[in-house]
Amino acid sequence: MTGKWDANDIPPQDGRRYIVTGANSGLGAATATALAAAGARVTLACRNQETAGEVARGIGPAATVARLDLADLASVREFADSVDETDVLINNAGVMAIPFGRTVDGFEMQMGTNHLGHFVLTSLLLPKVTDRIVVLSSLMQYGSRKRFDDLNWEQRTYNRWEAYGDSKLANLTFARELARRLSEAESARMSVIAHPGYASTNLTGKSQTRFDAVMNLGTKLRVGQPADRGALPTLYAATMPTVRNGNFYGPDGLGGLRGHPTAARVRRAADDQGLRDLLWAESERLTGTRFGV
Repeated sequence: MTGKWDANDIPPQDGRRYIVTGANSGLGAATATALAAAGARVTLACRNQETAGEVARGIGPAATVARLDLADLASVREFADSVDETDVLINNAGVMAIPFGRTVDGFEMQMGTNHLGHFVLTSLLLPKVTDRIVVLSSLMQYGSRKRFDDLNWEQRTYNRWEAYGDSKLANLTFARELARRLSEAESARMSVIAHPGYASTNLTGKSQTRFDAVMNLGTKLRVGQPADRGALPTLYAATMPTVRNGNFYGPDGLGGLRGHPTAARVRRAADDQGLRDLLWAESERLTGTRFGV
């Protein structure tokens, strides 16, 4: 990749259709707004319909809103049934470092929302996706201890930051394995991954832990970047014709915290086939899903 790519470099997206989960605020809203500005039609798939409606009204007629609660698999299936076809699915939605809780289906809330809900959504929409799936991970994946044998935190004392790291490593590992399976199946579709670096959004500084002070200081010192900049790696992964199956993108500055999109280093654990197989099997078992690829 050469130059300092930004949203002005998005190729024309006229006629292309996108689904962006969690597009009611933060990175998702910035992603949907930039895609629509480039000519795309965008579905904002969100739990919070009120805030999603506000974003959609700001975008204009290119945006539509649909209800999707990733913490409820019945909602995931209902949304997937409503989709006829899309070019790109962007798995953006997520929760971060929240107190212990469980989804409607009994999953630990962060893993259930960030990974398992998207796992089921992707399995259901994959036959309807014509181009690519983009999955959002995070630098916080490095806080994971790779316990994919305990996705539901039934064997450990809950730690909200470790749980978030688990879910973000699961995003990366799932997307890399999906890429491998698509390639093996000789599919023209791609699975691509992005991370925003340190983006100052409505998720940051609200974990009610000592780490909030660090994040708030980073925001004050402008180490973090605004949502429209944090969305750049996602936009690159979603729109550029040079992207290849399995690629991972993040910011190019300050150790991946901020900057313009560039190729990101993949954590070795995400390419451990044994760990990939374990995550895939546990995700299917917990959700009762058979992934058709």
